[in-house]
Amino acid sequence: MDDSEIKRLFNKYYPEGEPLTALVWNHSRQVAELADRLAAQHPELDIDRRFLYEAALLHDIGVFRTHAPSVLCMGDEPYMRHGLIGAEILNAEGLPAHALVCERHIGVGLTADDIIEQHLPLPPRDMQPVSLEEKLVCYADNFFSKSHPEKMKSFEDVRKSAARYGKDNVNRFDKLAALFGSKIY
Repeated sequence: MDDSEIKRLFNKYYPEGEPLTALVWNHSRQVAELADRLAAQHPELDIDRRFLYEAALLHDIGVFRTHAPSVLCMGDEPYMRHGLIGAEILNAEGLPAHALVCERHIGVGLTADDIIEQHLPLPPRDMQPVSLEEKLVCYADNFFSKSHPEKMKSFEDVRKSAARYGKDNVNRFDKLAALFGSKIY
């Protein structure tokens, strides 16, 4: 897909001129640009940079159906489900690989045990990133918040945030950092 096709698909669900549209598109661009920059630093990983960029631009396509007023989302679903919703949308659009990125980008990935133990509103199955592209979108997404879109989080702040959800999350984050690097600026 070229950039105009991605934007057209995005605007099928997000009307131009709406505040949520600008917020989600700008966040997605930040994630895509960081992911691409990190991929460029690791040519030995042979990451599909075109797919990576597309998937990063579409990774949050499901947020419009969630309820999170602090980030302009006025839907009915819990925000935690936005990855699953995005996967449903992209599967319906015939983009199953992009859909997997949506489903697997939450936090540092979710295990079935995470979902069960934390009583998350998700089906109890593994939703951890598998491909390098999935892992890189997941990693890059942690450095940007829709609540504070004007700034990029520091590596240490992201690591501390992962720690709030347990040692396993820190370990997953550290594995992503070891793969893609902690020098993100």
